[in-house]
Amino acid sequence: MTDSIAILDFGSQYTQLIARRVREAQVYCELFPWDAPAEKVQALNPKGFILSGGPTSIYEDGAPTIPGYVLESGLPVLGICYGMQALTYALNGRVGASSHREYGPAEVEITSSNPLLSAGTQSVWMSHGDRIEAVPPGFRILGSSSNSPIAAMGDLSRNYYGLQFHPEVHHTPGGMEILRRFVVEICRAAPEWTPDSIIHQSVEQIRAQVGKERVLSAVSGGVDSSVATALVHRAIGDQLSAVFVDTGLLRLGEREQVEKAFRANMGPHLVVVDAEETYLTKLKGVTDPETKRRIIGESFIRIFEEQAHQVGEPPFLVQGTIYPDVVESSGPERSKARRIKSHHNVGGLPSDMTFKLVEPLRYLFKDEVRAVGEALGLPTELVWRQPFPGPGLAVRCLGEITRERVASLRAADAIFTSELTAAGLLNLRSSQSGLKISQAFAALLPVRSVGVMGDQRTYQEAIALRAVTTEDFMTADWARIPYELLAKVANRIVNEVHGVNRVVYDITSKPPSTIEWE
Repeated sequence: MTDSIAILDFGSQYTQLIARRVREAQVYCELFPWDAPAEKVQALNPKGFILSGGPTSIYEDGAPTIPGYVLESGLPVLGICYGMQALTYALNGRVGASSHREYGPAEVEITSSNPLLSAGTQSVWMSHGDRIEAVPPGFRILGSSSNSPIAAMGDLSRNYYGLQFHPEVHHTPGGMEILRRFVVEICRAAPEWTPDSIIHQSVEQIRAQVGKERVLSAVSGGVDSSVATALVHRAIGDQLSAVFVDTGLLRLGEREQVEKAFRANMGPHLVVVDAEETYLTKLKGVTDPETKRRIIGESFIRIFEEQAHQVGEPPFLVQGTIYPDVVESSGPERSKARRIKSHHNVGGLPSDMTFKLVEPLRYLFKDEVRAVGEALGLPTELVWRQPFPGPGLAVRCLGEITRERVASLRAADAIFTSELTAAGLLNLRSSQSGLKISQAFAALLPVRSVGVMGDQRTYQEAIALRAVTTEDFMTADWARIPYELLAKVANRIVNEVHGVNRVVYDITSKPPSTIEWE
């Protein structure tokens, strides 16, 4: 069994980043709500605990507290921000409201030698309104900032540590090393969470789950479903059949690309279902994005139930659900995060479906999925494809879904991505200019504006272009595409795409926006 760390979530927007940083240190971890049943957390047999930040003040009525089993375990504990305050409160220290809230960059001077923090001054990211006024018995102050006299504390004999700042964010340059020291050196968790170990454990879990039963795989052509299918095929071979549903909501030429790549590289037999009319009929007149996702999720399952009849009623269905899908759909078993939107695999499935789900990637981040795909020997062009949402162009075609609007969106998207590719900006692994665009697409807006074409007045819809840079898709920044290239793309779209007379570029980050528009 791989060594692991348990992360207790008190509601911070950064909690998922803690998990990702621990994984980057090649140590397995799982995320649990702070009030998860003790037996569920202890079943992980963790080597230590990390307590996340959160929006609450520890002295408020009903504020979350550290479960008793954490301190009773005798294992190392690292409290971050609210987690530090909860640790202080539980061990009879004192927490109070700060006279000056501290949000943003700060300098912390390490004042006491310790195994967690390097000596000297460290640049960190603060986000708190409360602060520690007195450390608990047995603790000593390890670091201070101008606004937080107790910015870091530790009880070195019990391996309890608290940080007022957030080591998990990129704005704390040395944060990755701090977390690595805690999980590897202080908790003594072996750094064995590698692509090969993920594959080995996944294969064992898949075999234990499905036994000798037949399995269907839902293939979309994206990296997630491709890697999930390859992983299940590695585990059970010919027990697996793969189905690709052409919803009519795909990118230009996508069906042909998927069929070619899959049949050349993936192994199991691929069945292609043409379901364009089904989806367009069910989505007619629907404009609410959550309703779209539920319709698409249910239709997806019904189509696979029909296919199941033809291959002996397999009870299992493989889906390429990954961790950000679960987080944004607010999976309550692992996160205190509020629902942002329902992923069609997570929140859009019908309650009466007959399949049991096989989701080998459910708690992997996108970069881990790609690493597993490469370790499985999948071709680079498949592993590093542009991400594409399961509902397809339905969630990029805002407003009503019609054949004509989808066709316009598909054409605009192809122009945008082809020009980025020609400029060397859409290679996810590298780029000619140094700009590494992680995802780029067009969205069609149900907004009409006045324009002039050929001396004639037009009243047509707008295309929004979206391109982002990111490492994990949990946070993202907008890509600084050269103006000349944006101008070329906009000119081509308004001249070549029917029904569009205006192009805008989305320059919002995630958060506050999501990457997709719906």
